[in-house]
Amino acid sequence: MWKLTKDKKILIVGLGLLGGSYAEALTDLGYHVGALTRSESSIKYALEKGLIAEGTTEIDPEFIGKYDLLVFCLYPKVFLQWIKDNQKYIKSGALITDVTGVKRSVVYPIQSILRDDLEFIAAHPMAGREVYGVQNATKKIFKNANYIVIPTLKNTPEGIEACEELGRELGFRSVKTLTPEQHDEMIGFLSQLTHCIAVSLMVCKDSESLVDYTGDSFRDLTRIAKINESMWTELFYMNKDELLLQMELFEEKFNILKNAIKNEDTETIHEIMKLSTEKRKLFDREKTETPDEK
Repeated sequence: MWKLTKDKKILIVGLGLLGGSYAEALTDLGYHVGALTRSESSIKYALEKGLIAEGTTEIDPEFIGKYDLLVFCLYPKVFLQWIKDNQKYIKSGALITDVTGVKRSVVYPIQSILRDDLEFIAAHPMAGREVYGVQNATKKIFKNANYIVIPTLKNTPEGIEACEELGRELGFRSVKTLTPEQHDEMIGFLSQLTHCIAVSLMVCKDSESLVDYTGDSFRDLTRIAKINESMWTELFYMNKDELLLQMELFEEKFNILKNAIKNEDTETIHEIMKLSTEKRKLFDREKTETPDEK
């Protein structure tokens, strides 16, 4: 029976912002944490800062084979290819999880090719910053954040519980479960659509001429417009059907407001704003009810 205990060795594959933040949190909790990543400088930094116990940039079968839990912090397509090429080196009975931002196009393909003696239980830490790289990693990004476990019928109760326990260990505010389909619909709206809106707003006017006049509203709304174009384009494409539905929903609501302003329809504008205010209070309440960080 697989159980997350301190004697389990954990390998972080892909040592960027999230991978480094996982490493810091787990190392501080007393786990033996190793890292496999392409950048020698990232390994050097993580070792110097005590984020990991060991690391390598090589696909070393002996190194990979000693770990009990592997956390993949890679782009979705890179993750899929890594499993195809290198799952033969993973220890029998090991548990695999991830941090990828789309699930249907990742979970089902990987579970279909994975060895019978391995288990992949998907997860999505809803945490991040507008900066990248292990140099910006910090376990503090998990405070007040949500952690989603995405099981399928191929997952065992023990694997699901271990993945949920990982989220709790990392310090997330809440740990919830969704199906891959539910996840991709949710993420299409809450994350991908919001990034599309921020990017569109940022590029629709000459920002250089406006920078000396902006207020907090514009800065807050476009915070996520500083974006990794390669990663987010891949995420958009891999969840295209859901994202397009959410974009159409936004267009519909935006046009209602646009037409109400055009026609000076005060009643409709007030109704929309009152509803918006009430819905936003739900998010404020969630944050204020979070216990203070110890």
